[in-house]
Amino acid sequence: MEIIATNEAPKAIGPYSQAIRSGNVVYTSGQIALDPATGNLVDGDFAAQAHRVFENLKAVLAAAGTGFSNVIKATVYLTDLANFATLNEIYASYFGDTKPARTTVGVAQLPKGGLVEIDLIAIV
Repeated sequence: MEIIATNEAPKAIGPYSQAIRSGNVVYTSGQIALDPATGNLVDGDFAAQAHRVFENLKAVLAAAGTGFSNVIKATVYLTDLANFATLNEIYASYFGDTKPARTTVGVAQLPKGGLVEIDLIAIV
């Protein structure tokens, strides 16, 4: 087991790792829209937060030696399911033709007031 950490994504805000690699599988922790430089939630609407989440995940995956084309499962948490269509547009822009399995769940709240959180499982 290998702990994955990068300064290109926000530091964990609790007792967990950004990701864990076990064999050829990487499990990312959930990412919210924190700016890696400040540790604060990014300004802006749902789309701005979603893009920041994907950029954070991109950095964690890169640190693990993989990328979006190797993601096999995504779990998405939304505080407002009315953002589902916007999420799908942004999601597709990062995954392209890759279509990993996905679960999307509506939740009451996310840490620091985030609007979206996503975790991934990928192959290296």
